[in-house]
Amino acid sequence: MSFNLRSAVLQNVSGHSAEDVEATIKDAVESGEEKMLPGLGVLFEVFWQQADEEEKNQVITDISQGLQ
Repeated sequence: MSFNLRSAVLQNVSGHSAEDVEATIKDAVESGEEKMLPGLGVLFEVFWQQADEEEKNQVITDISQGLQ
């Protein structure tokens, strides 16, 4: 049996409002549960695919600074 996690996450959040997506992200981060990390990765992938170069560079800078 094959399970496509990416498709499952996208199907689960498809059509959600900005507030719903924000709540999903906050819940995942605040819970600290490892099982939430793949879902956050899928959401980040969605962002990355639609972001322009300036947005990507800003995220890279923000993440790099957060890791210091």
